[in-house]
Amino acid sequence: MATTDTLTATATAALSPSRRLLLTVSRLWAWLFLLLMILFFVIMVPWLSQGVSFLTVRNSQNILVAIVPVLLLGLGQTFVIISAGIDLSVGWVMSLASVLSALAIRNSFNAGTPLWLAVILGFLAAVAGAGAVGAINGTIIAKLKVPAFIVTLGSSFIVRGLALLWSENTTVVGLPDGIRDYGNDSLFYWIHGEGGGFYFLEPPADLPTQLRRQLDLILPWPVVIALVVVAIAMFLLNRTQFGRHTYAIGGNMQAALRAGIPVDRHIIKLYALSAITAGIGGFLSTLRYTGGSAVIGDPLLLSSIAAVIIGGVSLFGGAGTIIGTVIGALIIAVLTTGLVMLNVPAFWQFIVVGAVVIVAVLIDQSRDLIIGRYKGGAE
Repeated sequence: MATTDTLTATATAALSPSRRLLLTVSRLWAWLFLLLMILFFVIMVPWLSQGVSFLTVRNSQNILVAIVPVLLLGLGQTFVIISAGIDLSVGWVMSLASVLSALAIRNSFNAGTPLWLAVILGFLAAVAGAGAVGAINGTIIAKLKVPAFIVTLGSSFIVRGLALLWSENTTVVGLPDGIRDYGNDSLFYWIHGEGGGFYFLEPPADLPTQLRRQLDLILPWPVVIALVVVAIAMFLLNRTQFGRHTYAIGGNMQAALRAGIPVDRHIIKLYALSAITAGIGGFLSTLRYTGGSAVIGDPLLLSSIAAVIIGGVSLFGGAGTIIGTVIGALIIAVLTTGLVMLNVPAFWQFIVVGAVVIVAVLIDQSRDLIIGRYKGGAE
């Protein structure tokens, strides 16, 4: 039996030149839209915002930092949606992970644990707590055959309650002062102009105050960690049996069962993975803001799903890429940042992002229609 990839390649090769061009544009539209959007803001921001430049080192790094939590939620969500599932709990799982990591860091440090070890314990608490939620979600979905929408919606309320309970309905504070350095330092530093330079890990301690004000961070640690997670996710999805099984389950679950794929066990792993990436996001937010917030991930759920959809992951399963999700997250961050710099009211930002999501779904359906017509003999 031919695989989905084989059918898609065969269908594409048999299309007329005009439809093949449309198909190529539909696959690359997110890249083209991102480039055109950057060009638009590069021109319009200086013109309408009194000479303020959009394409600066500092602004680009701020955009990268802004997409980290959305991207981390979206990476795990990508695997789940490719398998034709959905995870509505990741926002509150991120919040729970933030609370757990903050409590672990604070309590272990107050007990005499070195700061570096307290940070590691905080990371383990965040990942273990989040992973447990994901594994429970996956088990109920796989073994009891409850729809993923219902399970993850219900668990989001439970996790929300736990996060608020353990944080005592407030931000977990009292973390050691050095924590902020882990979440806000950078891999490189750059000071442009006379007397400046390019520095690795940390700038000179004796820098004059004027030069310190011109200091730009290049690749802050949260961005570096997110890039590592992206690389691991790409490897899992593109180069391993785990990724092949994910596509197979999303493409046709019954065919995957007949092919001998352990579908139930794989689904549990997928939801655990989705929760773990959300847990990493919660841990990084704790380091960045020096506290554990029980509500930090709540507004990010829909943005993460939007990033996945804009990036070309099919809501029907069986298709999508990690790099597409990265582009989708970048589109949302660039769009939001550019509109803020143009002083566009917040409600218009929501409207524009929503319109982009709808366009993305329409393009995804048109791509399936182009290939589907060939499969059905209507070419």
